[in-house]
Amino acid sequence: MARDTALAVVGGWLLTGLVDVTSDLAALEGRGLWAVVLPFDGEPVLARFGDSRPARPWPGSPWRGPANDEWTSSLDRDGFCAGVDAIRAAIAAGDVYQVNLTRRLSAPLPPGADIAALGAALGEGNPAPYAAVVRLPSVGCHVASASPERFLRRDGNRVASSPIKGTAAEPSGFLPKDRAENVMIVDLVRNDLGRVCEWGSVEVPALCAVEHHPGLVHLVSTVTGTLRPGVTWGDVIAATFPPGSVTGAPKLAALDHIARLETAPRGVYCGAVGWVDADARRGELNVAIRTFWTEDGVLHFGTGGGITWDSTPEGEWAETELKARRLLAVASGVAVSRGG
Repeated sequence: MARDTALAVVGGWLLTGLVDVTSDLAALEGRGLWAVVLPFDGEPVLARFGDSRPARPWPGSPWRGPANDEWTSSLDRDGFCAGVDAIRAAIAAGDVYQVNLTRRLSAPLPPGADIAALGAALGEGNPAPYAAVVRLPSVGCHVASASPERFLRRDGNRVASSPIKGTAAEPSGFLPKDRAENVMIVDLVRNDLGRVCEWGSVEVPALCAVEHHPGLVHLVSTVTGTLRPGVTWGDVIAATFPPGSVTGAPKLAALDHIARLETAPRGVYCGAVGWVDADARRGELNVAIRTFWTEDGVLHFGTGGGITWDSTPEGEWAETELKARRLLAVASGVAVSRGG
């Protein structure tokens, strides 16, 4: 399929036959099957497609990415570590409990590069449960996500979120701060969902479960609830976005620190990507981590982590490197095994 053809691969479906594109979340209360991109910074991109079928192996040319040494970081090691120290000082002062600090990695986009080919390469080299590809040339939206994290799942009036907090190379590598980090964000997600759910319906059926992903392990919790009558997708997103796992607690104070300490906008990174079936009142959005996007001939990728009082600057820098290593290898065309 030509690079200038709109498509999306979401929820295991290939969506084609673009019908329309809008930024109005009210469209999700109408009809049709939508690919949804909610940037952390910027307007929503909602694309309704007329045709859907099970996703199939990529039929196009293989991905050819930038060289490993072409990637640059919006924050270098010293800058990132200084940010960790600043957040710890804010925690000591009682301003926040946790702040997610990130950095943006960028490299020149090779001529003729197709984001759908990168999505296929990620599917081979870093399979993920909430993977997504959205290619909308008409509005300049090109996203390939290998996200392991669910932001929101909706089925009628039932809603669920599964925040990830806690990352290690293997289960024995989790630190006490990882569980504390997870529990703090679970409490934030409970409060967010409580704004749109029936009183008493918000529950935590899984707390700090260990999930294995390519090259690392995570602690994952699940929060569920029953939406109040009349609650729309726009209401749910307004109550919960940006995702708590990529902001911090309290959320508004954490966002202030993010705006001050991060030197580049997050763009799609740390937003959400997924699908909504408006007719069935169902949908699922990921947290747009492990996610690549393009702007003005540049390929971007974000990496970061939650900073708590027990964080160390060098330890947090190492975690960002761990999270990025495998994905950058795939994007640069380095062969990686599916399991390690």
